[in-house]
Amino acid sequence: MNVDPQVCYFLDTTILVYAFDRSAGQKRALAVQLVESCWEHENGGISIQVLQEFFVTVTRKIATPLDHQTARQVVADLAQWRFHAPGASDLLHTIDLQRDYRLSCWDAQIVQSAASLGCGQLLSEDFNHGQLYAGVQVVNPFR
Repeated sequence: MNVDPQVCYFLDTTILVYAFDRSAGQKRALAVQLVESCWEHENGGISIQVLQEFFVTVTRKIATPLDHQTARQVVADLAQWRFHAPGASDLLHTIDLQRDYRLSCWDAQIVQSAASLGCGQLLSEDFNHGQLYAGVQVVNPFR
């Protein structure tokens, strides 16, 4: 997948996990490329929710978990990206997105975070590829 330096990309948790999961095969290679490109172009976006899910997953749920300190450092590094920490108004928008698009609360919060950061694309394999939610288009980079 070619990354456009002019576009803000919101990375869902799975993309980040694949980048650090040595057992993820081809998905790991592409995820590493995406993360490195977002670093290079300074156009990656994430949220507190994504970082929390990432930390739990890479320290407990992958074949070779990262140690606590390594995972903590990755979270600290990623927190330098465009970062969204939802507030009360975001929760209200999330509730509306959940209703309007029939999303889970957690998925609606991802969309709300991406929209709040002005990210035009949400990189995820967990949403419907090509779907447009509140001005944010889902792209599954593994298709």
